[in-house]
Amino acid sequence: MRREYHRSTLLIFASIAIGVVGWSGHVALLPVAIGFPVLWSLTRTRLHAALVSAGYFLAASRGLPQGVAAFYSSDIWPGLLLWLCASLSFVTVHTVLWTQNASVRPLRYLLAAAIMAVPPFGIIGWAHPVTAAGVVFPGWRWWGLGLMTAGLAGLATRLWPAVAIALTGFWLWSAASWTDPRLPNGWRGVDLDLGATLGRDVGLQRHRDLIATVRAVAGNGSRFVVLPESTLGLLTPTVTRLWTRALADADTTIIAGAAVIDDGGYDNILVAIDRDGGRILYRERMPVPGSMWQPWRSWFGEIGGASADFFANPVVFAGGSRVAPLICYEQLVIWPVLQSMLHDPDFILAVGNGWWTEGTSIVAVQRTATTAWAKLFDKPLVIAINT
Repeated sequence: MRREYHRSTLLIFASIAIGVVGWSGHVALLPVAIGFPVLWSLTRTRLHAALVSAGYFLAASRGLPQGVAAFYSSDIWPGLLLWLCASLSFVTVHTVLWTQNASVRPLRYLLAAAIMAVPPFGIIGWAHPVTAAGVVFPGWRWWGLGLMTAGLAGLATRLWPAVAIALTGFWLWSAASWTDPRLPNGWRGVDLDLGATLGRDVGLQRHRDLIATVRAVAGNGSRFVVLPESTLGLLTPTVTRLWTRALADADTTIIAGAAVIDDGGYDNILVAIDRDGGRILYRERMPVPGSMWQPWRSWFGEIGGASADFFANPVVFAGGSRVAPLICYEQLVIWPVLQSMLHDPDFILAVGNGWWTEGTSIVAVQRTATTAWAKLFDKPLVIAINT
């Protein structure tokens, strides 16, 4: 009995370590996360499977309590509550599908992985081990995704040591020749360090400062300049005219985050503006649940919150290129990027506004996940994030 207790305790602590290291924000360490199905399959009771799943997910998403506290300017308790509630989905799926029957356990794990990759459970399907495919099999595209999926299933079998050795070999081979995703020609992402004022300070001086930044970047040969999520605040005709006039003498297009209000709430968007005017380029498919996307409001006849359309506009067109846009939260879940890759875009464009994540690894994890997907499908990558 004591031996079983020590074994279970070791598995739980190992799952926590895997969550911490794998989702530390270092792309080279992302494949550590694929150790989770091994630990899940080694548990001997449903309770232990639940504890191992909770340890992994809570460790992987450990920055959430502090980030939520910063976002709402509150104490840590709302963040802790959201952290625990978010884990329930992951833990419930992996607990219900756990089985003592070793012969069907790999299929059960694949089912759990699939459920956590797409809505509705995939809405909070963070820390998905399949994200590591881009680090283990860079450039292998859908074949790499298929091999990683098969590998995760193999790690849930008694042959897991052999599968782990094979995957580690590919991982080391990749690490020996690793290079970051390239930039598409003529494109440049601009990271900003404007904190919580981005999108809230919408005075003329702020716009002039941003215009000066764009001009400096464009002067280095970039025709398309990407600014982070929420950069322009609420998109109005006045804002569009200001930027259009500022770009009147330049062959430059800005792609910037903004918001537009409608009768039911608002859309979190990317807008493209050049000397000929502006247009909405992309509407975010999956805003942050809770703080932005609040579907329960409609149940009580209320309005407000960001709109979500899970499978809309996976690819947009800009400058003759097919672009796969990802705004902030969409970089942490699985289906938005895979849906976009089905349309074979020319490159990935990722923006975010992570001022509220200071002191956490959330922004680093976003960069890591997006980099991994870009490497898997061998796509150039443009990133612009505000911190």
